[in-house]
Amino acid sequence: MSVSSILFVSFIILLLLNVPIGLSLGVASIIAMITVGLPLDMFPMQVYANIGKFALLAIPFFILAGNTMEKAGISEKLINMANKFVGHKKGGLAIVGVVTSCFFAAISGSGPATVAALGVILIPAMIKARYPAGMSSALMATAGSIGIIIPPSIAFVVYGAISGVSIGKIFIAGIIPGILMGIALIIASLIIVKKLDIEQQEKASFKEKLQSAKEAFWGLMMPVIILGGIYGGFFTPTEAAAVAAVYGILVGLFIYRTITLKDLYQLMVDSALGSAIVMFIVACAGFFAWFITTQGIAQMASNLLLTVAGNKYMFLIIINIILLIAGCFIEANSALYIFTPIMLPVALALGYDPIALGVVMTVNLAIGQVTPPVGVNLYVACGISKLSLKEISMSVGPFVIASVVVLLLITYIPEIILFLPNFMKL
Repeated sequence: MSVSSILFVSFIILLLLNVPIGLSLGVASIIAMITVGLPLDMFPMQVYANIGKFALLAIPFFILAGNTMEKAGISEKLINMANKFVGHKKGGLAIVGVVTSCFFAAISGSGPATVAALGVILIPAMIKARYPAGMSSALMATAGSIGIIIPPSIAFVVYGAISGVSIGKIFIAGIIPGILMGIALIIASLIIVKKLDIEQQEKASFKEKLQSAKEAFWGLMMPVIILGGIYGGFFTPTEAAAVAAVYGILVGLFIYRTITLKDLYQLMVDSALGSAIVMFIVACAGFFAWFITTQGIAQMASNLLLTVAGNKYMFLIIINIILLIAGCFIEANSALYIFTPIMLPVALALGYDPIALGVVMTVNLAIGQVTPPVGVNLYVACGISKLSLKEISMSVGPFVIASVVVLLLITYIPEIILFLPNFMKL
């Protein structure tokens, strides 16, 4: 039995046994490492090497920034603002859900965090307004996946650390695809609600709209500070994450006054726990990627993929199929570590831009967050709505189709992705 067979068979068996993804990657790598006779002391050395990168320091800071702004009540203020502007339209609450997801995505950088922060308010509100419970939950779960596409995105930080591409460039490249996905979800929602008897709200006055925008202003400024600071040359993406965390704490303490000094301890604990989960997965997935690279498995897989694909368009079809299937079973950060070493060399050989590849891979894996059996966003939405996974999965189809349309559009017209980086000459 070849070492690649031992590695992947062990990994699949561990997944089937319901072992957490990070542990499955690490244990499978150790089993394969023992098989080829590598010393075990290489494991801790490589694990440290994988997480001891300056770029990855952005992850705990972005998690802290997202948690702080959620605790500060920015999610309620964003929802209120969107509601005042479009809530009176038929399907207005669905539009509010998608629009606020796009805004909150520019704060949290995480799909599940976006669903948790907004879904707990919007899912009950939509059900109360006579939206079907399954549709409400499925929409918020899918809209939450925009959290890893619109910058700052933890997935983009991970891809940048693996591939060596500029994190600043891939951040700006994710803006248009994220907005397009939001538009596609709004269109899908409006088509669905056309046949439903939805309760509509009264139109807000100009004064009410102005007041809601004023209340949400400080939250809306966070993505402006992050992206403006990066592209203005004031700080790196990692430094921007630290600035965002400090900004969130100051806003919560002194402007919104919804955070006390006592709350800071629990915020730090929650952010540390969230960061530990992500970094454990990154460490084990990084070791897995190191092993398949050093053992020549990644090169063999790349050569096979290049032979099978033959041309750029066939390659893009294959990677979309592989990643859409993988996204059903593996969370985004792990999938990036497994597939980037295989797919990136082929993309470069075929003349496909590595920034575009990173965005395409991330959008694929964002869709994976709402496809069972391991759609993490679905589980968060299920916890809020008290629906079963089966019930919510039956309603997610139209939103997945809308997302796949956007995926195909950006895959085959990479200029959509590269327009902003090229326009800003990054």
